[in-house]
Amino acid sequence: MNKMIRRASVFCLLMVLALLVRATWVQAYEAEALADDEHNRRNVIAQYAQPLGDIIVAGSPVTGSKETQDGDLRYERGYTQGELYAAVTGYSSQAYGATQLEGIYSDVLDGTDDRLKSPADLLTGERASPGDVVTTIDPGVQKAAFEALGDDRGAAVAIDPETGRILGMVSSPSYDPSDISGTSDGAAWQKLLDDPGKPLVNRALRQPLPPGSTFKLVVASAALENGLYGSVDEPTDSPSPYTLPGTSTVLKNENATAPCENATLRTALQYSCNNVFAKAAADLGQDELKAMADAFGFDTSMLDVPVRAAESVYPSGMDDAQTALTGIGQFEVTATPLQMAMVSAALADGGELASPHMVSKVTDSDGSTLQEYADGDRERVVKESTAEQLRSAMVTVVEEGTGGNARIDGAEVGGKTGTAQNGVDNSNTPYAWFTSYAKDDSSGKQVAVAVVVEDSGAARSEVSGNGLAAPIAQKMMKAALKD
Repeated sequence: MNKMIRRASVFCLLMVLALLVRATWVQAYEAEALADDEHNRRNVIAQYAQPLGDIIVAGSPVTGSKETQDGDLRYERGYTQGELYAAVTGYSSQAYGATQLEGIYSDVLDGTDDRLKSPADLLTGERASPGDVVTTIDPGVQKAAFEALGDDRGAAVAIDPETGRILGMVSSPSYDPSDISGTSDGAAWQKLLDDPGKPLVNRALRQPLPPGSTFKLVVASAALENGLYGSVDEPTDSPSPYTLPGTSTVLKNENATAPCENATLRTALQYSCNNVFAKAAADLGQDELKAMADAFGFDTSMLDVPVRAAESVYPSGMDDAQTALTGIGQFEVTATPLQMAMVSAALADGGELASPHMVSKVTDSDGSTLQEYADGDRERVVKESTAEQLRSAMVTVVEEGTGGNARIDGAEVGGKTGTAQNGVDNSNTPYAWFTSYAKDDSSGKQVAVAVVVEDSGAARSEVSGNGLAAPIAQKMMKAALKD
């Protein structure tokens, strides 16, 4: 009997020791992981136990918090003009997490960032008062873009070329983040998921598409930088029509009567001559074109503004015919509206590209700066003389060519239209593009803009960059230049 008792006692002692070891392991090594686990309800309760900090546009919050009437989550996120700013803020949902600025700065907005805490908070583990995120968005530009896009499916981005500040960013169709901020918004969430327009996708940053003829600015840059042509006014060696190298495929121009044979780069941009830029692309070769595209920001997988943009792509491993097609922004070339705005921004600012960003600083609850995002992080893309020549040619496009709908009285406006094929054999409605810059003649203020309209409901024959995208860009630029 005593032997059995001893064995039972030893067994019980070993069980107690195992429990102690396990408890020590959990508390010492697994506590942080368990605390941070996405399924830990206590984290969500703590996150919404107090009002969240705000996302600020031009000194005013475009977010808020409202007290709930039931459940264990005391506060719920709210949005001022939610549809207008959804492409900037993203959403913060008690059920579906957070995206974009709401997600990137969630620790600042909910008070868990250690930079917000006093020494006493760090010792006690208490949450500090939440901080705020101050954006670079200009509400006038944002509103102009949102209203001009209207019901069209597409996106628009505006950048200050000198500083890289993103002044406006809109994706359409949009949505109101307030509709999905609570725990009982399943029907609204499912409706957004089922919407064929994909309103939760930020088209300005996250949906690269063929840029069409707007990419001709990159090809023209490469032609001048690599000495293929000495100036935008030198005649090119460009037969019209042009047969793609190694094939019997004839590449036609949209305007059959345009003076595209051996046209200068200026005339070729003015009339959007496919033969000139396809031939230039083939003559330059894919390596030179890729180097130029990459200098403008293509093929960058870590472009953070601070929301990460999808990679815009200039392909490789092509034959000569495929390379020629990239010269008109087709084959496998893709770009986001942000990327095409960066192209115009670099040319507008003398050939230098300032890093695009839409957050100027992060502050604590008293307004003291925790982190500041300085302007002026710049890289040279093309020589100043190249940028000057291409700006002049872009002005010709607006004043005498295909971009007339972008004109603004009292401002220098340059641009490039684009109509990109969509679907097998261009079976779907083409995409309408416009990228441009504007500079106020009196104040010197500048802005660069890119717009893509994926679908406006217009008849196929009515789809053009000048008809659909340029008027949107014009309204955004006008708003940006306004004092």
